[in-house]
Amino acid sequence: MVLGGGGGAGPGAEDAVVMELAAGDGEDSVVTVNCPDQAGLGCDLCRTILEFGLRITRGDVSTDGQWCYVIFWVVPRSQSINIRWSSLKNRLMSMCPSSYNIPFYHDINPPGPPQFYLLKLFSDDRKGLLHDVTHILSDLELLIQRVKVSTTPDGRVVNLFFITDGMELLHTKERQEETCSMLIDTLGPSVSCEILSAEGFQQGFSSLPPTISEELFRLELDDCESSSGSLSAEMKKVQKASIKFDNSLSPAHTLLQIICVDQKGLIYDMLRTLKDCNIKVTYGRFWSDKKGFREVDLFIKQADGKKVIDSEKQDALQSRMRSEMLHPLRVMIVNRGPDTELLVANPVELSGKGRPRVFYDATLALKALGICIFSAEIGRQTASERQWEVYRFLLDDSKEFPLSNSLTNRNRVVDRVRKTLMGCFN
Repeated sequence: MVLGGGGGAGPGAEDAVVMELAAGDGEDSVVTVNCPDQAGLGCDLCRTILEFGLRITRGDVSTDGQWCYVIFWVVPRSQSINIRWSSLKNRLMSMCPSSYNIPFYHDINPPGPPQFYLLKLFSDDRKGLLHDVTHILSDLELLIQRVKVSTTPDGRVVNLFFITDGMELLHTKERQEETCSMLIDTLGPSVSCEILSAEGFQQGFSSLPPTISEELFRLELDDCESSSGSLSAEMKKVQKASIKFDNSLSPAHTLLQIICVDQKGLIYDMLRTLKDCNIKVTYGRFWSDKKGFREVDLFIKQADGKKVIDSEKQDALQSRMRSEMLHPLRVMIVNRGPDTELLVANPVELSGKGRPRVFYDATLALKALGICIFSAEIGRQTASERQWEVYRFLLDDSKEFPLSNSLTNRNRVVDRVRKTLMGCFN
């Protein structure tokens, strides 16, 4: 099945985004983007593909600075994820820059500022509830910007989700009814749902204590450890990478070669780092081998059009790439008064965009461990001269899985959450 590419000989008959869907399970679908170029477009495309629950198995990227041609081979990360291919195509189309001299791009306009909505959800409490709600919202392309979850003494749960709609239709009665019906049909008739406009919404957040912030956001993390304690043997394998520069193959570009263990969002992490460092990618190719390693070749140049020759600039870029690739997320457990709190943090792009599906993966990991979430919130905090998105989960300390006085169980939580975020379970 092919979405887009309607036919015709001239370029005016081609769609900016064409999808050739896989014929069977386990096979790759092919996403082709052919449109005017702009700075950071490859990063934005990878972010959206990650947001829709897809894994990029290999890809080719090329541009002359004005026009780009990108091919991604993708597969769903999990069979439980419902991929809305038509919506993905529309979202990717909306990212393609318009071009005044190409008539078939007149309908592709850059997205405006998002409209925020407040989703109020009342239900009985049970293990895994928050992830089940998150899963439904993800399938509906509703993006969580902030959430406040609290449990009342009588066992009822009050969920307040500040969300945006990837389809930009939540202002309509039909879209609101679809959302509430999906939640009620999936979670049961005891659920009640209400959606309101959240004009004036601001991403308020209580800052973390200085000692916790210092550990969570510290710039340099050792290869054998990260914030929250020692890594498992499996995760230590991820913390290795080869990053090399070669200026002998091209008179105009520097070849950046990377070999490392594949993990969830790896290509996105590479491209967002280059985007934030104002490095342009002219040509790129990436693929995974059967042993789970990712190989990446990127022909790059600086914003002024020059190669990356200076050794200090190479060292700085290599250090930044290594940090962002090997430690894209920070996970730790801390005490919050008498309670136990899980913290997950990821850097925010200079454009203001956060990492997709972090809340989804963290709640999935906690559900797998049978841990109830007493409350949760998402916010942003500035540290180490950059902005971070921070997820705070107040965890229920049960007899079946005690956390307050069990270092072993705390390490299990951190390891499971980190592995899920890095794609070991999904």
